[in-house]
Amino acid sequence: MKLLDMFKLTGRRAVVTGGTRGLGLEMARGLAEAGAELIVASRSEEHLAAARDELLAAGAPCVEALTADLMTPAGATEFCEDVLRRFAPIDILINNVGGRRVNFPTEDLPLEDWQRILDLNLTQAFLCTKLIGGAMLPRRRGRVINVSSISGFVAGKQMRGRSYETSKAALAMFTKAVAADWAPHGVTVNAIAPGTFLTDANRRWFADRPELKTEIEATIPMGRLGEPREIAGLALYLASDASSYMTGSVIVIDGGRLLW
Repeated sequence: MKLLDMFKLTGRRAVVTGGTRGLGLEMARGLAEAGAELIVASRSEEHLAAARDELLAAGAPCVEALTADLMTPAGATEFCEDVLRRFAPIDILINNVGGRRVNFPTEDLPLEDWQRILDLNLTQAFLCTKLIGGAMLPRRRGRVINVSSISGFVAGKQMRGRSYETSKAALAMFTKAVAADWAPHGVTVNAIAPGTFLTDANRRWFADRPELKTEIEATIPMGRLGEPREIAGLALYLASDASSYMTGSVIVIDGGRLLW
């Protein structure tokens, strides 16, 4: 097989949670350009419709857009069962859903908010990996990609409560542990740990606080934030046959942020 052919995903079916906006949409677009059939999920029917049109235009032979609430264990379980019932077999799973959404100091952080962030960033990835990834094992082939964060390695100055960093660090270790378990079965499990990217959400945030963007850029050796499109190639590599000998890796993509 020629090298570039190893990146082709023709005939492969991929699930991308949170695949309608931001980094999730760009990763899904990268897989679409390589020929993958896609299943994306969001709570917003408007976002699903727009993403479906974009991904079909990018080359995906088909796109299934599912309304789902992955913020709760029950919602994540229902989503996985629906996917497996309607669209199995699944070849690629990208656990991208996540977020911070609270900013209380640890001493003031309510237990329910702590648990909600852990469910959002960690529990849903566990459930999707267990159910959708677990269904790959009998076929002895599959790719699971978790989206962690550099916040799993360093504490952010602007963050409070520390539930986000804790959940992303745990997701990185979960990746390694499951990779070890599943390596003999032909299913690889890797993670991407992004730094700060100029997603639409961050652009809105920086519009209100331009000084924060300048402060963050000053901590990055490259001197800039990432463009969302720059994550697509890494996701495609991990989803494709090109990464067949890689498992248990947590790959940082941050413009060099963790070097300083």
